[in-house]
Amino acid sequence: MERLRKDANAIIAESLRAVLPDEAVHNALEQHGMQGNIYLLAVGKAAWQMAKAAYESIGDSIIDGIVITKYEHSQGPIGNIRIYEAGHPVSDENSYAATQAALDMVSGLTEDDNVLFLLSGGGSALFEKPLIPEAEMQDVTRQLLACGADIVEMNTVRKRLSAVKGGRFAEACPARINAVVLSDILGDPLDMIASGPAAPDASTCEQALGIAEKYSLRLSVEARELLGRETPKHLSNVESHVVGSVKHLCTAAARTAAELGYEPYILTDQLCCEARDAGSFLASIAKSHAGDGKSLAFIAGGETVVHLTGKGMGGRNQELALSAAQGIAGLDNVLVFSVGSDGTDGPTDAAGGIVDGCTESMLADKGIRISSVLAQNDAYNALRAIDALIMTGPTGTNVNDVAAVLIKKE
Repeated sequence: MERLRKDANAIIAESLRAVLPDEAVHNALEQHGMQGNIYLLAVGKAAWQMAKAAYESIGDSIIDGIVITKYEHSQGPIGNIRIYEAGHPVSDENSYAATQAALDMVSGLTEDDNVLFLLSGGGSALFEKPLIPEAEMQDVTRQLLACGADIVEMNTVRKRLSAVKGGRFAEACPARINAVVLSDILGDPLDMIASGPAAPDASTCEQALGIAEKYSLRLSVEARELLGRETPKHLSNVESHVVGSVKHLCTAAARTAAELGYEPYILTDQLCCEARDAGSFLASIAKSHAGDGKSLAFIAGGETVVHLTGKGMGGRNQELALSAAQGIAGLDNVLVFSVGSDGTDGPTDAAGGIVDGCTESMLADKGIRISSVLAQNDAYNALRAIDALIMTGPTGTNVNDVAAVLIKKE
């Protein structure tokens, strides 16, 4: 088990290093050079890292700049760029103030100016100017989180309640926009990443209203009316480039696993289901192959969801890992981990969870039953009790999650 844990930590570390945005941003700026006055706007969990990479490449050309990122994700000053930290996954006063500062920065520009827009996941909460009262916007977000809506459903609703989402930021910006995007959405749809502030919106009013009905969202008359108001479908001032995604994360995990002697298999890079169902599925794969006499690595990337049924603390990766622990109980050559590439899983300071065949019995020795923990959505405290949390701190990137089953040759 000690060797399995060591290998898992190496796979996690190398996978995250491979999807840091530094090189991707440098390459994008080299391939799609910008001329004239440049104004930088970086939004998302990876905003600081992306802005730093851009400043290293073209800092002398940046007239003004703003970074809007999650609390504790800034790593210090970057030249003349103003840095804001704000609320995630629910917008707060700092989100609104930072967004207004960005709008003020671009409002006086002309079509001869250029905005370098560095966008990553998390921008839906961080970059926000609500068209409804702020308290209601926060309540709608919390409702969507609690009912288990996936990220596409959440963004379909939220962009219609916002003055900057769904292409409305680009519509309000007179300058040319060069968007460099780090994708945290399966399939890399530009209109959904951070709710698409600079992308034509492909979603429809009918879809938004259908989601509201599906989850019985509590909405004011004003909010429901906004769901029926269309977003921009054509934008002529934007050029976008996706420079990183969960595909890269899975590929890096597979490559590192191979270097460590495992035979890797990427099951999917579009995992999208209940976290505990994904954990059960990965456990079933482990049970099928634990006796094959080979060192194997089964890798799955994507983003699962959690339905809140309790008042505990945790996140989707921790729930996935804890669910898998039930299925692999007693297997002495199997480990399962699941980790969020941004370093934070749900509203916790953990990136995910790591479990093996001893996890269930270790928890039982402490009087902890996994089924009860999952019912209370309290995976964080259970995993912490046996030192099974993955703690990376903010990573500087954000390209969904990666989970893996490691089977060591007996």
